[in-house]
Amino acid sequence: MNFEFSRYVKQSQERAANTLTKAIDQIHCPQGELQAAMRYSVLNGGKRVRPLLVYAAADALLTSQQANPSTVDAAAVAIELTHAYSLIHDDLPAMDDDKLRRGVPTCHIAFNEATAILAGDALQAQAISHLAQLENCPDKIKLALISELSLAAGAVGMVAGQAIDLAAVDHQLSLDQLQNMHKLKTGRLIRAAVRMGAIATGRANPIQLEQLDRYAEAVGLAFQVQDDILDVTADTDTLGKTQGADALLNKPTYVSLLGLEQAKSKARSLHEEALKAIADFGNGAQALRALSAYVVERSH
Repeated sequence: MNFEFSRYVKQSQERAANTLTKAIDQIHCPQGELQAAMRYSVLNGGKRVRPLLVYAAADALLTSQQANPSTVDAAAVAIELTHAYSLIHDDLPAMDDDKLRRGVPTCHIAFNEATAILAGDALQAQAISHLAQLENCPDKIKLALISELSLAAGAVGMVAGQAIDLAAVDHQLSLDQLQNMHKLKTGRLIRAAVRMGAIATGRANPIQLEQLDRYAEAVGLAFQVQDDILDVTADTDTLGKTQGADALLNKPTYVSLLGLEQAKSKARSLHEEALKAIADFGNGAQALRALSAYVVERSH
């Protein structure tokens, strides 16, 4: 059977949307505005790249009928709740001060700054809680998923990358420094998505996890390089967020350091690295390979 990536993406996005909606609806928050802000920030669209990576990594290890789909779904929900929290906080006036996200007003604009902060806090906690409450999942796998997500999102991962990013405003970074920042800020959560998808199957061995790590590191950097390219080449309507925001904040980017054409070449090179990393995987990894191509070819 031929693999149809567009069909796979549509089915996976629908799967993610359904599980995310169910997860949000199961939160019985006693404060209505906070509940509304959480729902607004999680269910307002998006490409769902991180859940897609969770599903694709699981599929790479499960060439027959998928086992424990609820565990894989829980990993996808947890990673997307964490991503949603990070976007809410990224957009705050004290951070990037963005007014637009996914084509709609950012959370602190649609509600207010305090509610946005609390919505982000609540989503971060809910992501861990969602994994902790998994049923019919071995404790070893549950603990591994929680550990993977919490380390990726915290002071040795995404949050550290954001701190470096804020400190870099109006400062010149070397290419190595820029790459290290994005390995943390964007790459660690993408790496966690891939690892969590594999871990959720209960079938990943250390060699496979190491190969998936190398794949995810390349894809994570490629994602950021393409983001930097689109910040220059796409318009606000296409992006769903303010075009040229990095330049306005005087942030270092791959385009500012390498130039547009070399940045495009860098993205293609990272895609090739990603493919090489999972060369030993069979047909089950078709989605992972196609997702790497999508990351460097996307227009928004």
